[in-house]
Amino acid sequence: MRVLYVTLGVVLVDQITKLLVKGFTLPIFDYYHQGMQLGQSIPVIGDFLRLTFVENPGMAFGIEIGGRLFLTLFSFIASIGIFYYIYRLREESLIVRLTLAMILGGAIGNLIDRIFYGVIFGEAPLFYGKVVDFIDMDFFHIDFLGFHINRFAIFNIADASVSTGIVLMLLFYRKFSKVQEPAVRTDEAGQIPVDENSSIGNVNEPKNDVQSSSVNPS
Repeated sequence: MRVLYVTLGVVLVDQITKLLVKGFTLPIFDYYHQGMQLGQSIPVIGDFLRLTFVENPGMAFGIEIGGRLFLTLFSFIASIGIFYYIYRLREESLIVRLTLAMILGGAIGNLIDRIFYGVIFGEAPLFYGKVVDFIDMDFFHIDFLGFHINRFAIFNIADASVSTGIVLMLLFYRKFSKVQEPAVRTDEAGQIPVDENSSIGNVNEPKNDVQSSSVNPS
């Protein structure tokens, strides 16, 4: 389960970068970090990479399905399911566990925003917070049948971790497919052993002959 350190690392980096963008206060140390203004954009690598602060009420990359409460509960249940799956596959290959750990880290990172950010920043009730996005990248210019796109959807570290995990899952799908195949044990001769207590019985075992009773003459 040491692969969960990857999950922890993703969550920490995701939350630290989000707080640096959004701003935060540490009353104990009397420290305040202002962060960026909502909608503000700062060039990092020219126009190719910018930091653009937006808040997303939907899923990753701005996809909106259902309401905020639905997304929060769905993310919570999905995170529990992925954690359980990692535990079940703790003996599998590293790439399988690493992929799931990255997806879990991204799910938890955005889940923290949805559950707590609304309350922490006084913007919404518990479970109704918005996800902080800030990575703004240039994209291939596409203009086809009225569909136009020239920049990628603004995202965050958690989104990038989930996307990377999914890409790895597709690249190493053979390892994931092997996980689903049940293992069949064989003996030294390559035969499938049969349990002596099984109702099927041993096919090589000869049937018992019916013993006829002897009749004594009167």
